[in-house]
Amino acid sequence: MSTNPPRIVDVVAAIIVDAAGRVLAVKCPEHKHGGGWEFPGGKIEPGETPQAAIVREIREELGVLIAPGELLHTVEWDYPPFHLSMRCFVAHVLSGTLQLREHTDARWLDSASLHSVDWLPADVDALPHVAKLLK
Repeated sequence: MSTNPPRIVDVVAAIIVDAAGRVLAVKCPEHKHGGGWEFPGGKIEPGETPQAAIVREIREELGVLIAPGELLHTVEWDYPPFHLSMRCFVAHVLSGTLQLREHTDARWLDSASLHSVDWLPADVDALPHVAKLLK
């Protein structure tokens, strides 16, 4: 009996850092991921580069233009029935005012408060890398 490999979902996440050295966390609605917290981002569309995807997703979700920088970490996480491959890019806001278009809350977290929200499991995997970035 053979089993099919899980479907791979390629996504990007923005580790948006502000001038005070804090990172942006956003809260999902209850009907999406149980209201857990995540780094904003989304799926990479066919033919799109990861950098273009993260700029598009953040514009759609938060109404701001970001400048994506270095790839901080790639999370590989199994959410049956799919496998998530999430590239986490450091980013900074270039222009615009933060608007919650898909999320219910947002918080700027420093290194001391990084673990103060209920992160989604895949995002937890990125936290050690984010903590090093914020030091």
